[in-house]
Amino acid sequence: MALITLRRNLCHLLDCLAHGAMAALKHQAANHVHKAAKAHPCPLLFSQQSTPFRVRFHHACCKKFHSENGNDPHPVGEPMFSQVWAWKRLEENTDNMDEQIFYRKLSNLTSSKEVLNFISTLDTLSETVAARALQWICELEKKEGHSRLPKEILENNIFKALCFQFEQEPSHLSNTGLVTALQALILLHGDPQSGLLDSLVAECQSRLRKGSLEVHNLCILAESLIKLQGPGCATVQLILCQLQDENLEALTAKDMVALYRLLQACPEKVHQLQMFLDRMNNYSLSVVSQLSPTWISQMLRALVVLDQTQARPLVIKLGKYAVRHFCSFTNEELSKVLEAFIYFGHTDRLFTKALEQNIAALCLSLNPEIVSKITEYCSRRLILSKPILDTVAENFVCQSEKFSLTQISVIMESFGKLNYLPPNASALFKKLENILFTHFNSFPPKVLLRLLHSCLLIERHPVNFMAKLFNPYFLQRLQGEESYLDRLSLAQLTQLYLSSVLECPFYKGPKLLPKYQVKSFLTPCHSLETPVDFHLHKSVVIGLVDLLGARSYFASKVLTPYWYTIDIEIKLDKEGFVLPFTVDEDVHKRVALCIDGPRRFCFNCKNLLGKEAIKQRHLRLLGYQVVQIPYHEVEMLKSRLELVEYLQRKLFSQNPGVHC
Repeated sequence: MALITLRRNLCHLLDCLAHGAMAALKHQAANHVHKAAKAHPCPLLFSQQSTPFRVRFHHACCKKFHSENGNDPHPVGEPMFSQVWAWKRLEENTDNMDEQIFYRKLSNLTSSKEVLNFISTLDTLSETVAARALQWICELEKKEGHSRLPKEILENNIFKALCFQFEQEPSHLSNTGLVTALQALILLHGDPQSGLLDSLVAECQSRLRKGSLEVHNLCILAESLIKLQGPGCATVQLILCQLQDENLEALTAKDMVALYRLLQACPEKVHQLQMFLDRMNNYSLSVVSQLSPTWISQMLRALVVLDQTQARPLVIKLGKYAVRHFCSFTNEELSKVLEAFIYFGHTDRLFTKALEQNIAALCLSLNPEIVSKITEYCSRRLILSKPILDTVAENFVCQSEKFSLTQISVIMESFGKLNYLPPNASALFKKLENILFTHFNSFPPKVLLRLLHSCLLIERHPVNFMAKLFNPYFLQRLQGEESYLDRLSLAQLTQLYLSSVLECPFYKGPKLLPKYQVKSFLTPCHSLETPVDFHLHKSVVIGLVDLLGARSYFASKVLTPYWYTIDIEIKLDKEGFVLPFTVDEDVHKRVALCIDGPRRFCFNCKNLLGKEAIKQRHLRLLGYQVVQIPYHEVEMLKSRLELVEYLQRKLFSQNPGVHC
C-alpha cells in the first residue's frame, strides 16, 4: 500500500518556498497545487496502480537537513513559517498506524483543525488513510455550512502537503485512496477548471477502460462524478452498465451498500434500473447480518430515496438488526432508520423497546432534529410511549430555543394526536406560549394552525391566539396563492371555533365566518374523525336489533348539526322509551354510541386518539349521552347472547329508566 510520510513532503515544500525554488515544483508537475489549494479544495481523482512511496513532514529533522547543507530553513521569529511542528526524528522503519484505530480516533474529532493537528503528530500514514482524513475534513466543513473549504484550511501546510502528494503522483495511488480523495474534495465543490481535476479525471477514465477498478471503487467514482458533472455524464452511464453485469453473489456487504448509495445519487434512473434493484433487494437479505450500524442506516436511507416499497422484507430484516446495533447509532444514523420506518409504515416492537430503554440516558445529548424524528415516528405509527414522550418533553423544555418552528409543531402534533400530556405539561406549555408570542408571525400559516389545533385535542385551548386565527389577514395568508383553502385547514378552523363556543364561553373575540366552516368533520381524506370499523359496526347492529326488537329504533352514521358523525344514535322520550329514529318530536335524550375500532386507539395501548377524545368530549357538551363500545370489549364476547347482554348493560346502566 502506498504510504505518505508527511514530514518529508512538508520539508520539500518548505525548502522550495524558502529558497524561491518554484521551478523545482514545476519540474515535478505540481506547480499549481498551492494556488489550487488556496482557492479551492483540490478534488483528487482516480489512479492506475499502487506503487509504494513515502513523503515526510519535517521541522526538527528538516532543520538538520538544511544545516548540513549550510542553510537555515527560516530564522527564529520570521513570520513566514513561525509555527513550529513538534515532530521527533523519524525512525528508519516507522510502523504505520492501524487503519481501524485511526478511523476510530478520526471519527471522534469535531473540527478540521483537530484533524490536521492529529495528522501532524503522525510519522507515516497510508494514502487511503490520508484520503479518509481529507474526506473527514470536508465532511466537518460541510456540517459547518461551508460550501468551500475555508482559507485557513487551504493555507494550512499539512493540508497542502497532502494535496501535493495526491497530485504529484496520482498513478502511484491505490484505487481506494484515489477515489476516496476524489469523493472527499468534490464534497465541497472543487474547481471544475482545476488542472488537478482534469488530470485525475483522465487517470480515472483510463483505469475504467482497462477494467482495473473494483465494484466498490466504481460506485464511489460514479457517485463523485454525478456530484461533479450530473447524472447524465457518459462515464456514469458506462459504469452503471458495467455494474448491472456484475454477479451480485460475489459482492461483499460493503459493495452492496456502495451500490445503493450510487443509485440513491441518481433516483431519476430508478425506472430504468428497477430489475437490477429487485436483484439487489433480494440478494441484500443475505448480507444484512454483515452490515455495520452505519451501513444499515445508509441502506435504509437509499431504499427511501429510491421508493422501494416492494422491498418490505428487506426493511423488516434491516429493522431487526437495527435493534442489535441501537446503542452504536449516531444521531444522524438513528434519524435515517426512523425516517425509513415512517416511510415504509414499519413498526418494530423491539426497536421501540430499545428506544424506550435508552432515550432517557440520551436526553440532553439528543439534538432537535433527532428528537422531532423520534416524536414523528411515535406519532405516525400511533405509538404511545410514556418514556419516549416524557423525554421529548423534557428535552424541549431544556433547549426549546434550539428547535425550529416546524420541529416544535411536529412535537406538539404528536402529543395531540396520541392524546397525551407529559408530567411537565405546565412548563412545556409555558415555553410554547412564550415562543408563540415571540414568533407568531414567523410560523408558516399551516404549521401554526396544525400546532394550535393539536393543543386543542389535549384540552389546552389557545384562547390567546384564536382572535388572530379567525382574522381575515391570517386566513388570507393561510390560503396563499390558492383559489380556496384546503379541506383539512377548514376542518381544523371549524373545530377550533366549535371548541371556543363549547369549552371557552369567556372567549369574546372574532368568530369564524360561515364560509370558512365545513359541513362535516368526516371526509374521505384528511378527516378529523376515524370512519367506523365495518365489521364491528355490523356486529353491534345485529346485537341492537336483538335487544331493541327492530332496526327502526336506531340510526347509523348520523350527521349532527355540529359537524360530527355519530356511529349509532338512539332517541329516548321523557319516560325513557326508545323512539323510532324517524321521530323528531318528544325527543328528550339522544344516546350516541361510539363504536371504537382499533384505528381509533393508539397502536400499543387502549388510549383513544386525540381526535376521538375531543369528539366524545364535545358530544357530551352538546347534550348527548355518549356510550363507548370499544373493540377490545366486544372481542371478548363469545356468543350472540353475550353480545346482547353486554349492550343491555352498556345502555341501561347509564340510563336505568330506558324501556325497549
